[in-house]
Amino acid sequence: LAVIPNNPSRAKKHPLDQQLYAQRHLVECCIRKLKQFRRVATRFEKTARNYLAVVTLAATVLWLR
Repeated sequence: LAVIPNNPSRAKKHPLDQQLYAQRHLVECCIRKLKQFRRVATRFEKTARNYLAVVTLAATVLWLR
């Protein structure tokens, strides 16, 4: 189910769950910040375990800023 606001010029308006949209926005912002790290953005790591470790390290660095 899409959780994006309607275009103001749209004739038929779809309901919007504000709380779910706010959570989606937080996730998108987090992913945008993680992609500032080159190793995360390019998926340089070959295995899922190593990639998860790099993402965890990047998230920790962002959290400590």
